Amino acid sequence: MDELRELIGQTRAHMRRQQLMGVERLHVAWPERLVRLSEPSLTLAHVRQTLGECTRCKLHQGRKTIVFGVGDPKAWLTFVGEAPGADEDQQGEPFVGKAGQLLTRIIEAMKLTREQVYICNIIKCRPPGNRNPEPDEIAACEPFLIAQLQAIKPKLICALGTFAAQTLLRTKEPISKLRGRFHSYQGIPILPTFHPAYLLRNPHEKKTVWEDMKLLQREYEKLPKAQT
Repeated sequence: MDELRELIGQTRAHMRRQQLMGVERLHVAWPERLVRLSEPSLTLAHVRQTLGECTRCKLHQGRKTIVFGVGDPKAWLTFVGEAPGADEDQQGEPFVGKAGQLLTRIIEAMKLTREQVYICNIIKCRPPGNRNPEPDEIAACEPFLIAQLQAIKPKLICALGTFAAQTLLRTKEPISKLRGRFHSYQGIPILPTFHPAYLLRNPHEKKTVWEDMKLLQREYEKLPKAQT
């Protein structure tokens, strides 16, 4: 646990130094020390304990609840979103508002349940007014996302929306150009697609996302002894 806490602190300090030097995007390799911890000792419970009642960025000042994640801690499919909204901040669970209800329907259309996947966000605290996450907030939270993915060891990742996709893939490419095909995140296939909240504002794009989800479902069903 002390090693995990030290690693997260070192990662955050390094990213902040890079920001001060004007680096906007930084490639972060899968931490070797964290890899060793994850075989098999690193768990989501360890990561949550290390996160604690986090005050590592300014978002803690206005939050009600830390929204860590929900679902199967050994899920083969992990959905990564952007940040909690008002409903999530109130309930402490990601994707429980209208966008979350839509995500649940999408998951069920893939013949899965929320309990069979894992759902989390880049940012664990709600930004004021649901504004976009800021670089320092992403830098403070990202080490915990890396640790979550190390603990879960998913075989597939779905990045929901611009910030999730750009953060995980270290790119500034718009989500419209990233979606529709698999990329790689530390050797794990990752499929970017539009965020469910975007679909609520742009319902004509639901067909587009469903095409992405069919692609994701096909890859999931190729996994040996896929979870049912």
